[in-house]
Order: sequence, then structure tokens, then C-alpha cells
Amino acid sequence: MAVTRFGRQLQAKGSYGFCIKMTAVGVLGLCFILIWSLFSSSSVVSQRSTFGEFSEPVSANGKVFASQIRPSKKEPRRDQASKEDKKSKFDSDLGKRDEKTVNGSESSVNKGGKEASNEEKGNESAESDGEGLQKEEGGEKEEVEANDKEQEEDAVDGEGEGNENSEEDAELIDGVDVDQEALEDGSDESKSKGKKKAKTGPLFDLKAHYTWKLCSTRSKHNYIPCIDVESAGGRLQSYRHHERSCPRTPPMCLVPLPLDGYGTPVRWPESKLKILYKNVAHPKLAAFVKTQSWVVESGEYLTFPQNQTELKGGVMHYLESIEEMLPDIEWGKNIRLVLDIGCTDSGFAAALLDKDVLTLTLGLKDDLVDLAQVALERGLPAVVSPFEKRRLPFPSIVFDAIHCGECHTLWHSNGGKLLLEMNRVLRPGGYFILSTQHESIEIEEVMSNLTSSICWNILAHKAVEVSDVGVKIYQKPESNDIFELRRKKNPPLCKEDENPDSAWYNPIKSCLHTIPSSIEQRGSEWPEQWPKRLETYPDWMNNKEKLIADTLHWKAIVDKSYLAGMDIDWSNIRNVMDMKAINGGFAAALLQKEVWVMNVVPVHAPDTLPIIFERGLVGVYHDWCESFGTYPRSYDLLHADHLFSRIKKRCKQPVAIVVEMDRIVRPGGWAIIRDKVEILDPLEGIFRSLRWEIRMTYNHEKEGIMCVQKTIWRP
Repeated sequence: MAVTRFGRQLQAKGSYGFCIKMTAVGVLGLCFILIWSLFSSSSVVSQRSTFGEFSEPVSANGKVFASQIRPSKKEPRRDQASKEDKKSKFDSDLGKRDEKTVNGSESSVNKGGKEASNEEKGNESAESDGEGLQKEEGGEKEEVEANDKEQEEDAVDGEGEGNENSEEDAELIDGVDVDQEALEDGSDESKSKGKKKAKTGPLFDLKAHYTWKLCSTRSKHNYIPCIDVESAGGRLQSYRHHERSCPRTPPMCLVPLPLDGYGTPVRWPESKLKILYKNVAHPKLAAFVKTQSWVVESGEYLTFPQNQTELKGGVMHYLESIEEMLPDIEWGKNIRLVLDIGCTDSGFAAALLDKDVLTLTLGLKDDLVDLAQVALERGLPAVVSPFEKRRLPFPSIVFDAIHCGECHTLWHSNGGKLLLEMNRVLRPGGYFILSTQHESIEIEEVMSNLTSSICWNILAHKAVEVSDVGVKIYQKPESNDIFELRRKKNPPLCKEDENPDSAWYNPIKSCLHTIPSSIEQRGSEWPEQWPKRLETYPDWMNNKEKLIADTLHWKAIVDKSYLAGMDIDWSNIRNVMDMKAINGGFAAALLQKEVWVMNVVPVHAPDTLPIIFERGLVGVYHDWCESFGTYPRSYDLLHADHLFSRIKKRCKQPVAIVVEMDRIVRPGGWAIIRDKVEILDPLEGIFRSLRWEIRMTYNHEKEGIMCVQKTIWRP
């Protein structure tokens, strides 16, 4: 019995001791977690203040090459900057956050035509002390930024059938995404909804090593990834360009230079009269030149004799004939923006440019001769886009006139849908100028029926004897009353929920959109004459004060920073692209220079492209997850203002956007990137791997600016 009692006592003590040990272990563990959390929360992630700490990237061949950072003469080194230096133009310039001021009535829409309303977004852009920075009384800088309402993003499929659903475009504040509702609604419930636990990772991989190679494509040095079909199942098509269809994976290769090399482009305005032949060389172009009088091969150049055109009698005689037929046409005043279909002769656009008319040439998919590339090399606005089943990448009712001179477009095909697309983008009261040679009676009758069905009024019809061309001028109606007078309601009027501005990957609709009638609606009134329309803000534009501030803001930036502080030789700059345009302020600020600007409004951003057109400037919609519709080496300068920080998880391979920039910029061309420091740091390494020269970098707090120049290097 004694032995049994003693055993039980030992067992009880053992159990009690085990509990004590486990309790002690638990307490120690909790203490360790508490101490660790205190130390980790008090630690601060260091943010380097200069770009000089960025290690040299390894090039494609594995060799390390020297840095090419060349600060502006007017820009002091960061490590030598004093407090007074922080008041410089770059400091004030970079204090400005990304902005989007949009008209609340406009909308960005998805592929199916469904509307996603864009909430009006505040911006702080204005000129303060001549340095491009808006300041409040008391010297406080206000940063107000509200972005698009967040929507779920669908992936782009292999055939390029993308969508334009709004990107999760919220500002990252302390590692937490805050959406538009949380910023606009003051309630605790909405604020709590705005916070998300998930963090977005870095846009670029800091440890990535890039090895570049040349693209191996049938189009060779003229490769346009989303338009040139490079695989046809063993059966090559008879034409190069197809309906827009992007590769499943964005190209990560570099487009080679022309076979005979690439020479320095002829400067503007001399490029209107001649260009370097080898820069646009193409076998079909060589055969085409031999049959034309408006373009002549002269040694190493292609020359364009003045007043020569594809039409006999010269382009000036052609324009004078149009003016005689329609005296109300005042080129460069009430007619500012013209869409030229087909790009058969860029001499038409060059002649109108002398009259202060901005003509955007549309190079079609069956343009075998690459004449759109010739126009771009001359320094004339052009974009390449298929035109068959889908809408063109423009908003509705934006062009003052549309010209089709011997463009061979079959307007009567497919039920006249192409003509309906022209009706969509033509401004109410705008003109459609059609010139043809030897038009058959059957086609003429079909065209007459088509134009009557959409209530276009034929203002003049004249045969120009000198050029043996028949010219017809139609006018789009200015009110809806005439639609009710049609005997046959075919095509029918579009439904109210059909958004006419939904253009990206949206098929052409077989219906007529009604004419805006209220003064608060865009398109109800003709814009002011140029150049007054540039700074005139109609009633349909909301927040005119912010639009004016935006204009002043960009004028200050361009004057104080871009033109004077980056050592860019602007005499070599002609073709410019704003990769994330908002209201056209950047383009308006450059009007003092002899340049034209392609304003690109991303499809996931607020739809501000109608504002840009209303001001007398041109632009297109585009999704930067895909390649742009233009030839390689088209632009002299790219401007990207907070483009990359707004991409986030939208694009599968953000590096492909840099590759696309390398494709469309000419050797010797420039890029100005304004963005967050965590974006610019790895971006600098990517540009170095492409052998771009880093001309200037500067950052203030979390914002930065970088100016880079492309070299002639190819792997």
C-alpha cells in the first residue's frame, strides 16, 4: 500500500511539473513575439534619395558597362544640393502628383459596350510661382487624387480581343489601396470598405536579368506586332496587315534596323520635301515610287515636289476646287481637324498643314506600300489601324471633316457599315469629302442610297477637268428632326444605352446615333475657330477652372523644365507622343514648338479624349498592355507621366511596354518619364540593358523624373 501511495504521489508531481514547463514555454514564446513585433514595427524601410546608388545592370552579353548619367547643366548634383536648390524647377515640377481631370458626363466603356461611369477626379494642377507647382496659402501643398471606380479586370485573350474595363487605379497609401468610394464618401463604412489587406507587389523585378535578341519576323524592320500576322498555319496570306490581333505573349524582342542601316532623319521642315530613303525602304515601296509623280527617288532621298499630288493638276488646285464648291470651308479656322482615309498621298496632309489644319492620316491594313510610314518620316501625323469590322480608336463626333481621296474603300460593302463609322466620328455639320476617278454608275447609285439613308446632304458635286476626278462633298445633319422624315427607318436609331464613344475592340454598329441637342451635350455646337478653341471650354466641360489650371501647370513644366533643363535638342524633335494624356495640356504647351503630339488616352483611364479633340488636338484610345498601331522608329520623343504606376497588375509583362517604347522611338529619340521612385529605379536598369543613355534623373521625396535617349545599338 505504501509503495502504491508513493507511486501516485510521484505521478501527480510529474504531471504538475509538465504543466509548469509547458506554461513557461508558452509565456516565453509570447514574450519573444511581442518583443519581435515591437522591433519590426519600429524599423523604417530606407528610401534612397538619389539614383546614383543604383548598381550597374548586366548587359545582354554579360558585360558591365559604364553609367551614362548626364545631369542637365542647370541641374545640380543631388549630393551637392542645398535647401535653396530644392526650390529649383525640377523640385517644384516633381511636387506635382499624377492628375486626371475628367468631364463627369464622359465614360470609359468595356468591350461589350457597357458603360463604366467615370467619377470626376480632383487635381491640384496649376501654376503657382512659375515653377509648375500649386501651393495653398501658408505654403502647404495639397495633394488630392481620386481615381476610377475599381472594377474587375478580365485577361486579354490570345487573339487580342482585349477589354477596356477600368483598371484598379487607386492610390497606394502606406501600403493600403484606397479606392474612389472611400475617398469621396466620408462615412466610416465606406472608408472601411476602401481599405484592403492585400499589397500590390513591385511592378518590375529588381533582380531580373534581361538578355535581348532581335525579332525574327516576316515583317523584319517594319514589324507591327498586333497588325502584322506572323503565323498563318503554313499558308501565308497575300497581304501583310490583318484585323488587329495581338500575340498571346507580348514581344520581348527588339525590332532590327533597316537592312541598309538607319540614318539621321531629315529635320523639320525640310522633311516635308525630302526624307532619307533607306529609313523607309520596302520592296513594294520601290516599285510604287517608279509609277508616281508626287514622290521621286533622288539619290539617297525620296523627294516630294511642291504642289505635286497623286491627282493631276497638283494639290493646291485640288484644294482650290473644294473651296470653290464650298465657300464656307475655312481651312485652319472652322476646319481644324481632318481625318484622311487611306494615306495614298501624304501631300494632301502636308498642304493642309500650311493652312493650319491638323490632318491625321489613317494607314489601312491593306496599305502594302507602307505610305503611313512615309508620312511619319516626313513629320506628318499618321496612325495604322485596320478598318473593316471594328470601330476606329476615336471618340464620336470629333472630326471637323473626313477626306477620302482615291482611297479605294468600298463604302457600300457589308451593308454600308464603314460609312456608318464615318458618321459616328464626324462632327454634326461636318463634311465628308470624297474624290474618285471613273466611278461606275452602279457604285454611284449605291452610294447615293447609303448617304440618303443616313440623311447626309450632298452639298456639291463637281468633275475637276484638270485632274479627271469627280469630287463630292457631303454634310452630316445638325439635328435629329431629319431622321423622322425618312421613309425607311434603315438603319435604325441606336438605343439609348449604346455608347457612341466605346471604341476599343468594339464592333461597328448598324445604327445611327442621335445628334446632341442640349447645350450641355458635347457636339451640340461647333467649336470656336482655331486657335481660340484651344483655350475655350464649352458648357459640357465640367470644372473649367481645373482645366485652365491644368493648362497653366503643363505650360510651366514645359517652359521651365522640358525646354530649358534637359539638354534636348528640340530642333530634332517633330513627332511627339503623350503616352498617358489627360486633357491635352502637355500638347498645348508644346504648340510654341514646331511639333505635333499624338495624345494617347489609355482605355482603363477616364475618357478625356473628347476634351482633347474639342481643343483642336488629336489622339487615340489605346491599351498599353498591347503594341501601338504604328511603324517602328516613328516618334522622336515619348512622354510618360505616371503611366507605369497606373498599370499595376493590369499588364502581364510591364517590361514589354519598355520594349514597345524601344520599338516606336527613333534612334537618337528621347523619353521623359515622370513617376514614383520605386518605379523609376528598376526602370533605369531596364533602359540601361537596352543601351539607352540616362541623360538626367532627379527625385523629390517619393516622386521622380528621368530623361533617357535611345542609341543605335541592336543586339
